Amino acid sequence: MLALQRLLAILYKEVLHLGRDRLTFGMIFGIPMMQIILFGYAINTDVRELRAAVADQAGTELSRQLQSELEASQVLRIGLRVAAGSDLQRLLDEGQIDVGVLIPPDFGHRLQQDGRPAVQLLVDGSDPIILSTARSLTAMPFEYDTRPRQEPETRLFEVRNFYNPERRSSVFVVPGLIGVILTMTMVMFTAVAVVREREGGNLELLINTPVSSLELMVGKIVPYVLIGLIQVTLIVLLGALLFHVPVNGTLADVYLASLLFIASNLGLGLMISTLVGTQFQAIQLTFFFFLPSILLSGFMFPFDGMPQVARWIAEGLPLTHFVRLIRGIMLRGADLAQLWPEVLALLGFFLLTMGAAVLRFHKRLD
Repeated sequence: MLALQRLLAILYKEVLHLGRDRLTFGMIFGIPMMQIILFGYAINTDVRELRAAVADQAGTELSRQLQSELEASQVLRIGLRVAAGSDLQRLLDEGQIDVGVLIPPDFGHRLQQDGRPAVQLLVDGSDPIILSTARSLTAMPFEYDTRPRQEPETRLFEVRNFYNPERRSSVFVVPGLIGVILTMTMVMFTAVAVVREREGGNLELLINTPVSSLELMVGKIVPYVLIGLIQVTLIVLLGALLFHVPVNGTLADVYLASLLFIASNLGLGLMISTLVGTQFQAIQLTFFFFLPSILLSGFMFPFDGMPQVARWIAEGLPLTHFVRLIRGIMLRGADLAQLWPEVLALLGFFLLTMGAAVLRFHKRLD
């Protein structure tokens, strides 16, 4: 009987503790709800309306009819029209489109020739799901003069797979994995930084020093910058040696993009550190941020398959922009100047989180 009373007393204590710890109590309900919403609503492997551009060099009624039917298929969303195939290549390199449609000047004549493709589809094949979706267009019938003229054995489209001709999943996964690993480690390392000082009693020593809030924040993140760059080097090296993942851009751009992403994550970690009271709470918030980052960033699931609301949320996550940056550099050979919107997004995120961390930190015991 006494043992039961002691057990009930411990249970009562734990319930009271959970009730006082609002963050833990919120995670009990928040994590299941977030996962159900993300997997049930935001995650969709049935990709439609791929970003596309058209180079219509024929300029005929037939070519315009083809474009209308492509949009009606809901596979492509044609947002740009350019003059030449080189413009389509540039847009692919910059990551502005997923598919380029090249309609040659002799489009009408090609339609009359059996066995000769009439249109080229230039596809960003780094994502196998996007390539598979684009290839589904090869089964699309094209009708004109009120009757079908394309026989089943005749190919209307020729699909050109750019950036990953062998369709190896490792080529697509490894660059994004750099961002995932950096997010997991950098945010967690710095999220416990200030809290650890408070729990260990070291904050009392800092209060009696002339160190400013900004100096303390910068001093906290600088050692982790080096750790992050070491991790980048390790992943790129292992990716090249084990999986033959190419680096088509320059290594300087790879490191500059990674450095900016590392700074963004470290700033976020410091901001989390100023919001919580214990290291356990810091780890909880880190996990709460990490889960949507890995699911909505385009690392695992295609960004184009997400509903608009999920895309808006994803645009506020630094991993989304880094995945575009690192895949653009490593797979498409783009440089930072071509990917400037992603660079500005990461820079803005770093300034925002670092500024918030500095403003929230006060050198006092409470």
